Amino acid sequence: MTPLFKHAPATMSPTTNATTDRLATTGADHGRAGGSTHGWTRGLAGALVLSAPLLLSGCGYNEFQNLDEQVNASWSEVLSQYQRRSDLIPNIVNTVKGEANFEQETLTRVVEARAKATSIQVTPELARDPEALKRFQAAQGELSGALSRLLAVSEAYPTLQSNQGFRDLRVQLEGTENRITVARNRYIKSVQEYNGLTRRFPTNLTAKIFSYEVKPNFTVQNEAAISAPPTVNFDKPAAPAPGTGTSPAPSPAPASAPLSLPAPAPAASR
Repeated sequence: MTPLFKHAPATMSPTTNATTDRLATTGADHGRAGGSTHGWTRGLAGALVLSAPLLLSGCGYNEFQNLDEQVNASWSEVLSQYQRRSDLIPNIVNTVKGEANFEQETLTRVVEARAKATSIQVTPELARDPEALKRFQAAQGELSGALSRLLAVSEAYPTLQSNQGFRDLRVQLEGTENRITVARNRYIKSVQEYNGLTRRFPTNLTAKIFSYEVKPNFTVQNEAAISAPPTVNFDKPAAPAPGTGTSPAPSPAPASAPLSLPAPAPAASR
C-alpha cells in the first residue's frame, strides 16, 4: 500500500549546521578551560605546600621556636640552682646552732627568708607573670642577703670557722651562688633575645599570628642586688676600706684615729 503522504528526508539548513558546530566548539573550549583551571589550582596548592617551610623560616617562626626553648631551658636551670641552695640551708643552720652564743637574730632571718622563698609556688606561669616574677626575685634576694649576713657574722667565731663541716658547707654554698649567677645571666640574655625578636619587624607580625608574647625578665635592681655571691671576708672591718681610698696605706687610720683623740687634751692644758 502506498502511503498517502510521503515524508521527505530530513535535511538541515546551512544555518542549523553552523549553529551546531559553534555549540560543539564552545563545549570543547569550556572542557579544556575547566581542565586547565583545575590543574592550575592543584599546582598552586602543591607549590604552597612545598614552599611553606621556606615561608615559615623566612618569617622567623623557626627562630621563635628555638629561642622559646632556650628561655625555658635556662629558666629550669635557674630554678634548679635555687633549689640546690635551699637544700643546703638546713645543714648550715644546724651546724651554726651548735656554736655557743651565736646571734639568734641572724639565724632567724635565714630561716624566715628560706621559708618565704620556698612558699612561692613555682609554676610555668610564674615566668610569664611580671608581678609573680617580681615577688619571686624579691624573696630570693632577701634569702641571699640573709645568707651573706650569716657568713659575715660567722667570721667572729673561730671555733665555727675551724669546724670542717661548716667549712665544707660554706664552700658548697659559695659554689651554688656562683652557679645561680651564671644561670640567671643566661636566662636574662635568652629573654632579651626572644623579646627582641618579638618586637622587631617583620618578625613581630609572626609573633602576633602565632601568639608569641613578650616575656618578663629579671629587673636590673634585683639583678644588681643578688648577683654577688656571699663571701667569707664580707665583714664589718672591711667596710671602711673602700671609703678611705684606693691605696691600702690608709687602712690603719681607723685604729690610729681613736688613739689620737686624747692627744689634744694635754695640748690645751699647756
